[in-house]
Amino acid sequence: MAADGQAPGGQAVARMVAAIRACRLCEPEIEARPVIRASASAKICIVGQAPGIRVHNTGIPFNDPSGERLRAWMGVDSETFYDEARVAIVPMAFCFPGYNEHGSDKPPRRECAVQWREKLFTVLPPFGLTLVVGSYAQAWHLKGRLGANMTETVKAWRTFAPKMIPLPHPSWRNNAWLKKNPWFEDELLPYLRSRVQRVLRG
Repeated sequence: MAADGQAPGGQAVARMVAAIRACRLCEPEIEARPVIRASASAKICIVGQAPGIRVHNTGIPFNDPSGERLRAWMGVDSETFYDEARVAIVPMAFCFPGYNEHGSDKPPRRECAVQWREKLFTVLPPFGLTLVVGSYAQAWHLKGRLGANMTETVKAWRTFAPKMIPLPHPSWRNNAWLKKNPWFEDELLPYLRSRVQRVLRG
């Protein structure tokens, strides 16, 4: 622990988080309300894609049914999930990107990762576990190690463990995928829950 009571690197992480929360890079194309949770003491990092409209409105990441499913996958309660001292949540883009013509969320805006990704992970701690959720996060964090598609990447989770685990997005839109891939719940999730508890205790 540093003399100021923070974990080593705490001030650098706090400054970076403050800078990201103040970012208005994408305005006026979208309403910028960056959502990020991180600290120098965090042991687990959750990398998603971008906030949805509910998260945009509340400022609370995964504050929706997708978050409920992700917490169930991890085997943690809300108190643990939102404990910034233990869990960092750093999506590929920090603001809600808006809707496309079909009513679905647009992809994460690329300029966000260009502006912040390398800088942020330079100051973040070495996590015991990083959950790489969805294809956009996997494309950035698993460069050169991706499968032919998201399914193949997640199916190869053993090659990334124990430090990283790729996951599909926990959206209800992936219900059909979960039914077609029973190995996910039978094999990956038990390991994930065990690994999460081991890292949090460490």
